[in-house]
This record gives sequence, structure tokens and C-alpha cells, in this order.
Amino acid sequence: MDEAHNLRGFLRRHRHIFLDTSIFIYFVEQHPRYHLLCDHIFEAVEAGSVRASTSTLTLLEILVQPYRRKADDLVLRFYSLLQTYPNLGWVPLTLEIADLAARLRAECLLETPDSVQAASAICAGATGFVCNDADFRRVEEIECLVLEECFGA
Repeated sequence: MDEAHNLRGFLRRHRHIFLDTSIFIYFVEQHPRYHLLCDHIFEAVEAGSVRASTSTLTLLEILVQPYRRKADDLVLRFYSLLQTYPNLGWVPLTLEIADLAARLRAECLLETPDSVQAASAICAGATGFVCNDADFRRVEEIECLVLEECFGA
């Protein structure tokens, strides 16, 4: 599987990764294009070959659509994953993260939620950032893997 090759190399290079919101959504909702890649990520996290973190902002972003659609079953599936998954840590919003997010927003021209996610990753000590948004590449402090780019040209 060619598309997983880049992902496997990324996971070998990083002992601690940060997962952006989209990764959880693709995994739980079994996105037709990205689910298999996300499955590899969560298998590595579950096995302990890589540790993952995400921000509490992720929970807010994840739950908006299920609450809007009144999809309580999906809310429960997300909570089940997020509260019990092994080797997955939560990064709360702190003053340090808010300050770094403001700097990243100013310097890298990120939107506020993205700057909070990037700052959370850096403050948590993650060296890799998994997302599906190339804007995160503007953050020089962390290596970014954009899922869509795993598929090549």
C-alpha cells in the first residue's frame, strides 16, 4: 500500500504525535478515502509504538455536527473513543498555549482554532502533527503530515 508508506515512515520518526480533529472524525465515521490511513494511526497508538495527544478543543470541534444532527449515537461513539483509547493524552488550554497560539496566529497566519491546535501540539512535546490541512506546514516547530499528500500526485 503506497499511501501508507509515507505514513509508516512518519510514525517511525516520531514517538509522540498530535492528532488534529479531522483524524478522529475520519476514523469514527469511516471516511471512504481516509479511514484506512487513520486506522493505521490508531493501531500504532493503541499498540504503544507511538503516543498521541490532542487538544480539548478537538472535543468541541468533533461534537458540533453530531449535536446539530441530534445524533446521540455518534456523540457516544466519539466519547467512547476519546475517553478510553490507550496512549492518547489530552492537552488542556492553558495561558502558555494561548500565548503561543496568538504568536502562531500572527506569524503563520493560521485561524484561531488551528493556532490553538498547533500550540497545543508544541507545548505537549509532540514532534509530529497529523492533519489534513497544509496550512499547518507554516508552523516550523513541528513536522506536519497532511493525509491527502499520502496519496501522492
